[in-house]
Amino acid sequence: MHKYSLLLLLLVSAAGARGDDGDREARAWLERMSQAISTRNYDGRFFHLRGSSSETMRIIHRVDRGRVTERLVSLDGSGREVIRTQNEVICYLPDRRTVLVDRRKETGTLISTVPRYSEDLEVHYKIERGPSTKMLGRRTQIISVQPRDQFRYGYRLWLDHETAMPLKSQLCDSHGNVIEQILFAEVNFKERIPAAALESAVSGEGYTWIRQDVQSPRLSRSVEWSVMRLPAGFRLTAWRLQIVAGSNTPVQHLVYSDGLATVSVFIEPRNPDTEAMNGLSKVGAAFAFSRRLDGHQVTAVGEVPPATVEAIAAGVTKDGATAVHSPDVAPVP
Repeated sequence: MHKYSLLLLLLVSAAGARGDDGDREARAWLERMSQAISTRNYDGRFFHLRGSSSETMRIIHRVDRGRVTERLVSLDGSGREVIRTQNEVICYLPDRRTVLVDRRKETGTLISTVPRYSEDLEVHYKIERGPSTKMLGRRTQIISVQPRDQFRYGYRLWLDHETAMPLKSQLCDSHGNVIEQILFAEVNFKERIPAAALESAVSGEGYTWIRQDVQSPRLSRSVEWSVMRLPAGFRLTAWRLQIVAGSNTPVQHLVYSDGLATVSVFIEPRNPDTEAMNGLSKVGAAFAFSRRLDGHQVTAVGEVPPATVEAIAAGVTKDGATAVHSPDVAPVP
């Protein structure tokens, strides 16, 4: 075949892989949704459902002269609050009398189970438009975001026709089973939200304040550990050294993401007086995979399929380190 004919064939095939008009419309819906949740002022209540557990939340999202502030409040039991500013994420935990402060690096919203659109998304996910239906008395458009491999979960979204806000969002496994979802009970769009509405109801007086500084991946030359043979699309997006309760030894925390799914890797010196964790476990809606490596405990955890945390944990390496696998753990090919 002539080289120019081959080039033309490849270009046509690539264009076909990008999808038909319906796919383009689905992409446009996700772009509208990302714009709506990041640029509008709104105040809403929603249910956060994980298995048999349910939590009622309030979210207040304020945009003032391009600066975004967000407040998430648990209306059940603990009174947990999370406040996101331009530079920080502050988590108030009244039941533990603790405040956690992180430097903010990621974009997006505090609403979990809502994918954020980017041009790279379709490399690993297929975006399709479903039927129209109704929620909260409003017309909505269903959009599905399906993974192209076994290393990530999919999403189903119910987007308001008028505003493109996600009135309902589901995180689903490969069989379509719902792992986690949010369901809005009400949402109000406002011209202006006063700054006072974004202030925490928890004073934090007498609390333990813990500040964790997230480092840029550009500084990863300081990271002693890394992950080889990552699942396609995952890359290092942040890392930190942090102190956990009951220990004076820093734990290294690496964050890997494909832009949608996220996996945290924790590496800490193993205490010889405690039994080492090995293999797969479930933590709420997340999976965790642990192994021993060169006198350290390595754990990968995230709201992803088991194969993903296993592959990432198995790929953790350090120069000169020797891994100790449990008998039923196969190395990643």
